[in-house]
Amino acid sequence: MLAANRRFYEAFEARDLDAMSALWEHSDRVTCTHPGWTTLRGWGKVAASFFALFSGPQQLQFVLTVETVAVEGDTAWVTVDENLIDPSGASGTVAATNVFVHDGERWKLVAHQGSPVAS
Repeated sequence: MLAANRRFYEAFEARDLDAMSALWEHSDRVTCTHPGWTTLRGWGKVAASFFALFSGPQQLQFVLTVETVAVEGDTAWVTVDENLIDPSGASGTVAATNVFVHDGERWKLVAHQGSPVAS
């Protein structure tokens, strides 16, 4: 389960849309709330958000801490602190929850929620 979660952050750091797409379930039930954004619903809107983020100038590095996994049947969730570092050296922490479902072959992301942590 942690491997699937880490692939999400690897795809994000690499700005790899194909890898990011492969991680997500492509359905209307997926949701994504990037820090400071409203909740996006449906794969089309979620995919468009990653396209916009990856096309922008800010490239992020994630240092993951306090990773906790829970699995109940075909559903799993990971809570994690995303310690973000950008090329300028600025940093901050986002508390995130990633929800996965097992599709019979592998874990697919269905929800990502990120909330900035006050310093």
